[in-house]
Amino acid sequence: MIIKSSTTLRNNYGLISSLAHEVDEPIYITKNGEGDLVVMSIEAFEKREQLIRLRSKLMAAEQSRLSGEPTVSLDEAKRRLEEKYNNAEV
Repeated sequence: MIIKSSTTLRNNYGLISSLAHEVDEPIYITKNGEGDLVVMSIEAFEKREQLIRLRSKLMAAEQSRLSGEPTVSLDEAKRRLEEKYNNAEV
C-alpha cells in the first residue's frame, strides 16, 4: 500500500503521476494525517472496473446455476458455436 500526503500531491504532482503508472495500483492520499483520497492511473482504474464487471457476470451465472436454471456442457456450447460459424454468411 502506497500512502502519500496531500502536500506531496499538491507540490509534486509529477511524482504521484509517475508512481501511479509504475505501480499500477491505488495510491492513498492523506490530509492532516487522515485518509482522504485514492489516486490511480486510468489504465489501472479501467482494469479494476473490467474485473468488477467480470466478477459480477460470474456471480450472476453462478446464481443461475444454483437456482437450477438449465446449463449447457462445454461440448454442447462448442457444437453450437461451430454450427453458427459454419452457417454464417461471409
